[in-house]
Amino acid sequence: MSRYNFGVQKVSPKSVPSAAPEETGLRRFYYLTAGICGAAILIVEILGAKMLAPFFGTSHFVWTAQIAVTMVSLAVGYYAGGWLVDRTPRVGRLYACILVASCYLCLTVPLCPKISFWCLDFNLAVGAVLASLFLFFPPLSLLAMTGPFLIRIMTSSVSGVGGQVGRLSAISTAGSVLGTVLIGYCLIPFLPNSMTMYLTAMVLMVLASAHFLFWGRSRAGLAGLVACVFGGLAVGWYGVHQDAQSSLPGMEELERRNSNFGLMQVFQATNELKRIYRNDYLVQNGYDPGRKQSIHSFTYLLHGLTRAYTSNLNEVLCIGLGVGIVPMQLAREGVKVEVVEINPTVVPIAEKYFDLEPAKLTIHIQDGRHFLNRCKKQYDAVVLDAFLGDSSPSHLMTREAFAAIKRVLKPKGTLVINSFGDLEPGRDYYTASLSKTLKAVFPGVRIHSRGSGNIFFVASQRAVLEPWTGIDLESVHPDVSWQVQMSFRGLVETNPQQGRVLTDDYNPVDFYDAANREKMRRYLAADMHPQN
Repeated sequence: MSRYNFGVQKVSPKSVPSAAPEETGLRRFYYLTAGICGAAILIVEILGAKMLAPFFGTSHFVWTAQIAVTMVSLAVGYYAGGWLVDRTPRVGRLYACILVASCYLCLTVPLCPKISFWCLDFNLAVGAVLASLFLFFPPLSLLAMTGPFLIRIMTSSVSGVGGQVGRLSAISTAGSVLGTVLIGYCLIPFLPNSMTMYLTAMVLMVLASAHFLFWGRSRAGLAGLVACVFGGLAVGWYGVHQDAQSSLPGMEELERRNSNFGLMQVFQATNELKRIYRNDYLVQNGYDPGRKQSIHSFTYLLHGLTRAYTSNLNEVLCIGLGVGIVPMQLAREGVKVEVVEINPTVVPIAEKYFDLEPAKLTIHIQDGRHFLNRCKKQYDAVVLDAFLGDSSPSHLMTREAFAAIKRVLKPKGTLVINSFGDLEPGRDYYTASLSKTLKAVFPGVRIHSRGSGNIFFVASQRAVLEPWTGIDLESVHPDVSWQVQMSFRGLVETNPQQGRVLTDDYNPVDFYDAANREKMRRYLAADMHPQN
C-alpha cells in the first residue's frame, strides 16, 4: 500500500478529518495526471495518423487503423490498470508506466520511418494497422491505465465511487479536448510532427519525474528515473535531428514547414536550375527558376486543355493552387483568375520560391466544395487540380460536386481535371468511375493521357466536344515538350464495365483504388529509403 493511499474503509462523513496539506496537494496532482494523460492520448492518436501519412497516405485506411488501435489500446489499458491496482495499489507503479510510455514515444520518432517502410511490404490496410500497432499501441495502453488506477487509489469509500469516477472522467475528458485543440490548431501547423511527439513525451516525463522527486523515497528509483529520462530524451532528440536533416540526393532543402495538410518542403538542385515542391514526401511540382517555367508536363496540359477547349476565356476558377504556376500563367495572359486553396501555408511558399504574385489573383482560403456550394458567379472554365497526398479529395469527385461545378460554369464553359490514375484492366476502377460520374452530369467528356500517371478529363455541356486550338509547344519547357504533345494527342476511353457513378452517399474509391495507392507508396519508399 502506498504511503499516500487514501484508504478503502467506509467512514462516517461526520468523522472525516480535514485532509492534510500534503494529501490535498497529492490529490490535486492526481487530477493533473488524469488531465495530462487524457490530453496525451488524443495528441498521440491524431499525431500518429499524421506521422503515418507520408508513407500510407491519408485515406480512410490510415484513420481506421489509428482509431482502431487507439480503442484497442484503451481497452487493454483500462483492463491492465484495474488488474494491477487490485493486486498492489502502489501509485509509483502507475507513474513508472507513464515514464515508460514517454520513453516509448521518444522511440517512435526515429523508428516511424523504419517501421513504416517495413510495413509497406503488406497491402495498404494491413500495413497501416501493423505500423500503428508497433508504434502507438504500447504507449497508449500504458497511458490508459491511469483512469482505473487513480479511481482505486483516490476512492475513500464505496459511497464515494460515483463522484470520484465522475470527477476523474470529466478531468480526463477535458484534457482530451484540450489535447485535440492543441494538436489541431497549435502544434501541427507550427511544429514538425517529430518535435510535437518529442514535446508530448517530455511533458509526460516531467509529470512522472515530479511524482518520484516529491513523493518518492528510493535513491535506487531516482537513479533509474534519471537513466530513463536521459535515455528517452537522447533517443527522441536523435529522431528529431534525423527528421530535420532528411533531404533528397543532389538537393538542398530551402524550406520546411508543417501544416494542417502535411509536411511542406522546397528543394533546390545543387548542380542545375531546378526546384522541387513536396507535400508529405510526394513531389507536387517542379520549377525552373531560370526560365520561370514548370518542369512537369501536367501544368502545361491543364493550361493548354483549358485554352484549347474554351473559345472565350475571360474568367477562370482554379480549385487547388499548387504552387500557383497554372493560375499565374492564365493571369499573365489577361485572364481574371480566382483560386480556391484550402492550405494557407502554401501561399507564402509559392510566392517566395515559385514566382507567385498573389496581387494578380483572387485567392479564397477555404475548401473547394464549400466554395462551390456558396458561389453565385459563373466562369468560362473551372480547373480542378486538388490533391491530398497521392489522390484527389473524394468529396470533390462525386456527382453532386460535378453538378455544383456545372452550376458555376457558363453554358459553353469547360471543366478540366487533373487526376492520377491507371487505365490497366483491374487497376482502372477510379479512372472508370470518374468517367462515369462526369458523364452522368456533362453531355460531353473527353480523356487525354499518354497511358499512365496523370490523366486529364475535359467536360462540358457541349455534346460535341472538340478543341478549338492546339497547345503552343513553343511555350512548353523543352524537357517535357514531348510528354505534353503525347498527352494532348492521346485520347483514351475507359472500360464501361468498370467503375460506378460516385456520389456523396457512396464513394468507395479509397477501397477499390487501394492497389494503385500501394504501388505509389512503394515507389515512394524506393525513392526515400536510402536516406533513412
